[in-house]
Amino acid sequence: MSNFVLPRATFLEDEDFTMFADMVKRFLAVHMPAERVSEWREAGLVDRALWREAGAAGLLGVSIPAEYGGAGGDFRHEMVLAEALGHAGVEGWDITLHNAVVAPYVTSFGTEEQKQRWLPKICSGEMVLAVAMTEPGTGSDLQSIRTQARIDGNEVVISGSKTFITNGQHADLILVVARLDGEPGAKGIALFAVETADAPGFERGTNLEKIGREYGDTSELFFNDVRVPLENMLGAPGAGFGMLMAKLPQERLIIAIQSLAAIEYVISLTVAYVKERKAFGKAIFDFQNSQFVLAECKTQAMAVRALIERCTELHLNDQLDSATASAAKLFATEQQGIIVDRCLQLFGGYGYMSEYPIAQAYKDARVTRIYGGTSEIMKLLIARSL
Repeated sequence: MSNFVLPRATFLEDEDFTMFADMVKRFLAVHMPAERVSEWREAGLVDRALWREAGAAGLLGVSIPAEYGGAGGDFRHEMVLAEALGHAGVEGWDITLHNAVVAPYVTSFGTEEQKQRWLPKICSGEMVLAVAMTEPGTGSDLQSIRTQARIDGNEVVISGSKTFITNGQHADLILVVARLDGEPGAKGIALFAVETADAPGFERGTNLEKIGREYGDTSELFFNDVRVPLENMLGAPGAGFGMLMAKLPQERLIIAIQSLAAIEYVISLTVAYVKERKAFGKAIFDFQNSQFVLAECKTQAMAVRALIERCTELHLNDQLDSATASAAKLFATEQQGIIVDRCLQLFGGYGYMSEYPIAQAYKDARVTRIYGGTSEIMKLLIARSL
């Protein structure tokens, strides 16, 4: 296969990042061969053992401080990991959500006792993470959350349901977004960590069947008067909405990075195919239309990378705001949809066949414009900054 990867920014040129990317590639080659992934795709989730294997290989908690069992890296290591997964066509196993979306809530807002209790297990793979925001009647509007949390002495009683929860079947520690004591609006939002191994009243729904990313378990979760210690609350009462707003820019940036890696992957697939496949006596690549389509795809990919790397620089300096992160997610995911569609067209009928990786990439791409905030919500957030 062609190896289409755009030049990296200087802040990713350190040998440490190259070595880490090579380590991820080796892990994927050993632990995620095509036949194993095919079995997981059929089953609808990965083997639980994969999380332990990733922990043993040092892929979990890469930006968690070493004192808590992590690798002590920063967001650039999360970026390298997301790109390595995308370049291998690994879409569905949400190690990036575990590492770069959920774990930062604990490292940034957890007490010292919470960090000591949870972070080493998060790094080893003993605890798989999920965050439960979305509800059956509430999508991107976090202020409309209806899941209730009632303080009862030194415990909190959680009642409600969540849906479309990534890592929902495997999760051992779930950050639940709930409304504390019926307080309305943003001031009532709080975050509670539910340890599923000891949570009477907690139930997992069936693993939801999706049109893509099939081996990424996605579930409904039910909280039927689940009691957790009050000490499992992250931050102060009513501080949940502010914590979510602080961390959503990183979540949206990591989704944009995943989309960029997927773009580079599908261009690689397509360049390799059109140079090999012949029609009317010559390679498909030799037709001007093929060259023009791929030239446009490369140009679009360059624009996506430029925006993402600028956003990453801002993020590393604690300057990435919600509107800018939303713009990165909007642009990257929308371009991913356009590019994978145009590349699939160059495969002709073979592009519509499930056994071809381009068809799988086409299916996997669709959800990126929905999760982490829909494209329409991203536009609203961007418009508010004008």
